[in-house]
Amino acid sequence: MATSVAGFVQQLAVTYVGNGYWFYVAGRVPAHKDPAATDRKLIARYDIEVSKWIRARRKKQGFANVQYLRYHRFFVVLATHGEHPFFAAEAKQIRDFRRQPLHFRGYSIGCRKGKEGQRWHPSVRIERASFRALRVRFAALAAHCSVEELGRELRAIGVERYAPVRDQLRILRRAVNRRRKAAGLELVPREAVWLRRRPVKPFGE
Repeated sequence: MATSVAGFVQQLAVTYVGNGYWFYVAGRVPAHKDPAATDRKLIARYDIEVSKWIRARRKKQGFANVQYLRYHRFFVVLATHGEHPFFAAEAKQIRDFRRQPLHFRGYSIGCRKGKEGQRWHPSVRIERASFRALRVRFAALAAHCSVEELGRELRAIGVERYAPVRDQLRILRRAVNRRRKAAGLELVPREAVWLRRRPVKPFGE
């Protein structure tokens, strides 16, 4: 079980999607059920708790591997290409990260081709509706706050700084500066936007 939103997103995107776990089913543990019992049931049903050696052998033989990840009551079951009972059991619900990103706590977690157009890479960005709300909010603040206040507001946006997120934050800063320039105000410098991502321990405190 992931112990933080940042840990969940990192484990899902970097470790799983980044290693070919593109097929997924997401769900929530009902309020009247024990999440730990759900963990045990799904892990046993899809034979998830196996060694890396068994996973390597399955992959070599053309079978899929499956992973399970939960944060509080939200969970995801993921699979790679290949044969596995997961695909028959979840046929009506399976999604593909390359086509349908997963929305979680304001994030959109998907998979896109790199600039060379060859390899697929995990993509983590601020979900569209959340980003639209940020644009509206910063448009309202742009001409009414100091550079220092706007910098604090930009740094306080509570999402991890993955590459697509960094691009979105730059878009916000540019939009703010367009309004400030029109009003004859000092512009927000690049340094005001914090762009470094801090790796976390997904299963630690």
